[in-house]
Amino acid sequence: MTDNPKTTGGYVCAPYLHDHDSIELKDSWVTSKNIESLYFVTATFSEDSKPYFLTSSNHYILAKFKDSEKISKEILAQETDKPSFLFKVDDNIFERPLTEKTNFVSIYYLEYGDSKYDLRDVSAHVARREKVYRAGFGNMKLLSKESPKFEFPYSDHIVMLEISSDKSHQSDNKYCEQTRRDICRKGIVMNNLVSLSILETMK
Repeated sequence: MTDNPKTTGGYVCAPYLHDHDSIELKDSWVTSKNIESLYFVTATFSEDSKPYFLTSSNHYILAKFKDSEKISKEILAQETDKPSFLFKVDDNIFERPLTEKTNFVSIYYLEYGDSKYDLRDVSAHVARREKVYRAGFGNMKLLSKESPKFEFPYSDHIVMLEISSDKSHQSDNKYCEQTRRDICRKGIVMNNLVSLSILETMK
């Protein structure tokens, strides 16, 4: 998305199916040096993104990783027909000290491109939102044994926001939606892809 070649890790959402493979993957990530943080989350896909991910799940393990190649190999070794979502961060916008718990993660995509001016405007606005303690631009890769029926066309235009809060998930979702609307008013079409409500911190 930008001219900065530095890779700063990212996030992966692996479906949690309460089966042997899911439990084994979770346990291995709890002790993995490649995983910085690990959460059990509920995922809410937007109406616009649902048609692209018909086999998505409701519950996921959300992990913040350092090395994407290692994560990809671990995911593809799983025996499941449900896809995992790999979000690589190309550029960190900022990271603040964590004042409350990590409570909510919202993933967006820019619909009409990602010019330097657009990225600058998004960065400037997000930086003014106090509950956003970490934000980044990046790309999305679907990890699945089968190719999706429809390819998601905005995979290279991803925006990721992490929310630090002690409020309800509904409150944090409204906060993120207001952030999105404010950015859209500047003529930048930024749509929600998926919202992740953190139910449990495992690492």
